[in-house]
Amino acid sequence: MVESDVIEVGGVIATPSRDNRRARRRLAWFLVVPCAAWALFQVAGLRFGVLGVMASTATPYVAVGALVAVLAAALARARAAAVVGLLAAVGLLAQVTPRALAADQAPAAGTSLRVLSINVMMGGADFGALLDLVRRLRPDVLSVQELTPWAVNALEREGLEQILPYTHLMPRPAATGGGLYSRFPLTVLPDFAPGRGHVMPYARLLIPGAPPVDIAAVHPVNPVKQGTKQWRAGMASMPAAGGDAIRIMAGDFNATLDHPEFRQVLGKGYVDAAEAVGAGLVPTWPANWSTPPMITIDHVLVDPRVQVLAVDAHTIRDTDHRALFTDLRLPASLS
Repeated sequence: MVESDVIEVGGVIATPSRDNRRARRRLAWFLVVPCAAWALFQVAGLRFGVLGVMASTATPYVAVGALVAVLAAALARARAAAVVGLLAAVGLLAQVTPRALAADQAPAAGTSLRVLSINVMMGGADFGALLDLVRRLRPDVLSVQELTPWAVNALEREGLEQILPYTHLMPRPAATGGGLYSRFPLTVLPDFAPGRGHVMPYARLLIPGAPPVDIAAVHPVNPVKQGTKQWRAGMASMPAAGGDAIRIMAGDFNATLDHPEFRQVLGKGYVDAAEAVGAGLVPTWPANWSTPPMITIDHVLVDPRVQVLAVDAHTIRDTDHRALFTDLRLPASLS
């Protein structure tokens, strides 16, 4: 090889600067710390003010965000941040993941009971569409929240009481009213809702060949509009499960499984029907917006002696809540 054929290869091997590595690690901690704080508050079950109550509804999304934070920390080689982020992700996912997994249930040998719950948005829902849904699903009980006098008349015109002839109705203006429509005879039970706030009609169903079933159209006040004090009072007022009847709480709780106040209601002996069949992450609010539904604040809580067969959410025009349909099987007896 002659001298003229020699090709020189030059260049500089560059390594990331310390400043770049530090910037990546700061970004990793910036993502990890909020997730860790969120997990700490959720796992500890701490109560929040209005802003905290609102923020808690985003916990399933923060659980996903925590995984993103762990990935960012790993890519930045920020080991401490990755460990903290992983602990946060595990804590949040431990709360959220079971909602998408069906739980083991003891089979019930009694009759079936189909419950449909709907917040009609201060009586503004499309009642024709609601009646079509009732005729298709054939619920035994319809729990209605935000039932106005006008809504009662509209439902009567649509023929609801021909399908569900037994009622306990407490219509009120705006969002404060509620009602129960039933295929079975019912007996009105004493109110348990706080004197201030929304009514929560409560009645005992008399179902042939089945133990007594106490059911309520649940609707604590909106914690953002009416305040957390009244909201917590409404949540705390709900009777415990068990005892001399099968109890079912069906309605708009203005709460998700991420609120400690809601978990305290579950602690009275209830099972969230949607969570029992792996549908606990199906969102119910807001419906009919430009954005899809994002959070789950409508629930049917049941006595653990009840077997949950299926839970589905259905969109009705002109209301911001999806209707929640629950197919249940009652125990043959209370023992």
